[in-house]
Amino acid sequence: MMASSKSRLGRGLGGLISGTTGTSAKQAAPKKVAASVSKATGKRATPLVAATAAVDSLGYREIQIKNLVANPYQPRREIDPKHVEELAKSIQSEGLLQPIVVRMQGKRFELIAGERRLRAFEYLKKKTVPARVIEASDASSATLALIENLQRENLNPIDEALGYASLVRDFDLTQEAVAERVGKGRASIANALRLLSLGNEIQGFLSRRLISTGHAKVLLGLQNEEHRKLLARRIIETGMSVREAEQQVRRLKESTGSSKKAKVKSAEAEATVIRDLEKRIGEHFNTRCMLKHGAKKGKLTIEYFGNEDLDRILEKLGINS
Repeated sequence: MMASSKSRLGRGLGGLISGTTGTSAKQAAPKKVAASVSKATGKRATPLVAATAAVDSLGYREIQIKNLVANPYQPRREIDPKHVEELAKSIQSEGLLQPIVVRMQGKRFELIAGERRLRAFEYLKKKTVPARVIEASDASSATLALIENLQRENLNPIDEALGYASLVRDFDLTQEAVAERVGKGRASIANALRLLSLGNEIQGFLSRRLISTGHAKVLLGLQNEEHRKLLARRIIETGMSVREAEQQVRRLKESTGSSKKAKVKSAEAEATVIRDLEKRIGEHFNTRCMLKHGAKKGKLTIEYFGNEDLDRILEKLGINS
């Protein structure tokens, strides 16, 4: 099963569209949309889909950029403006090699794949962009957006993990189901999701690639978040390798373990002393005594039974009743 999943990912986004959409991936036929009157302004609204929108021999359409809306499941949180500029220059010189992929949402188009290509067209001040219009469920749209970023955009590890988490959380998918959809092993999905248990500071280091995924996995071996942050900063400052980081974690665990053992032994020794004192005080007064000891205060309780017993204890204390 995994071999077929991996080969499926290797076919590219185009080969996945028909296999992963919730309904069919057929082209939506171009329709004429008459200009409507806006209730809010009373003015004629611009048609959302151009009446003359042509479909070329491959079934691609020219979509007005102003009629596109963002994909709410877009896994990439940030796109480097440099990459957009470079792509824009390439498109201007060589043309667009592959159109964006969209789906109809009401009277607009929602972007599924091609965020950078769309931004490049906006950078070039284009009014329209070639697009392939497909039918896709929310889950399929989210999956396709994630797969396209994994294949084409080189997602950072945190954005990748957030993409998987969205599929699990928003569409009630198991890790196995996510693995099948994106063509990866379940262990890869589980390891990626574990990265989200790191604190915000370390996630930021990983997003900016100041530390590697290997470093992040090593940091997960520490339970204390402050220890994780200190080691992460040291990794960045010294250029520490993953193996060196592993050694640091091992030493820290051994040191912490020794410290915990010492504290446990100290507490056990103190408890033994308290029990011994309770016994000796009880024997002295010939009654049951309880001693609660703290660093700054404590409490000694001496039981008595009746007035005569109280007088006996007071006498032992040298107090006249």
